[in-house]
Amino acid sequence: MRIEGSYPFAAPRDVLWPMLLDPVTLANVMPGCEELETVGENQFHGILKIKVGPVQGKFQGEVTLADIESPHSYNIIVDGKGAPGFVKGTGSLRLEEDGDMTMLHYSGDAQVGGRLASVGQRLLDTSANAIIRQSLEGLGQQVQARMMAEASGGLGMAEAPPPTPPSQMQFAAGVAKNLAEEYLSPENRDSLIKGVLGVVGVLLLLQLLSNWWANKIARKVAAVLEKGGK
Repeated sequence: MRIEGSYPFAAPRDVLWPMLLDPVTLANVMPGCEELETVGENQFHGILKIKVGPVQGKFQGEVTLADIESPHSYNIIVDGKGAPGFVKGTGSLRLEEDGDMTMLHYSGDAQVGGRLASVGQRLLDTSANAIIRQSLEGLGQQVQARMMAEASGGLGMAEAPPPTPPSQMQFAAGVAKNLAEEYLSPENRDSLIKGVLGVVGVLLLLQLLSNWWANKIARKVAAVLEKGGK
């Protein structure tokens, strides 16, 4: 499974970079993340509860950051397993600064096995993209909150409640949204329209056949009644 994309942050790179190394921040924005704690230098242990189609359960695994080049990039190594199966993957993250904006570029490859692999490639891809998208959206909100707190002299930072990761329902809604966007993408729009027109054509044909058959039966019944009346 290949994953890649980019996401813009309305913040300087020096603000975003330390948050990408903070397990507390990451745990609070990742859907289904129940735990992400430091177990060694640039090593973390995590527990993630996910639902992909009919398959759901918890994964436990290790996340290692390697080849760190502050504040530009690092590589990620993931090794997790649980009742739904296993996930092993490697990826990279790179920050590109453009004035007050920072573009985050990410890419990676993952191997999935067990019951999780039975849901199909398309649903796996869509679910993975939903996790990444919702995590980045949550991180963007945290970045803005931190910048506002710093601009106000740090007032209210200690009292601010920690963010809540997206619920399973919100995650499922994100997966459905991504699927809809995929099906309605320009490259799929023509095939979708043709499919809809095909279904409509079949329904019209069935309606015509039904009317023809009903009229034929009605004529036969009328003929029998006419003969009986004579």
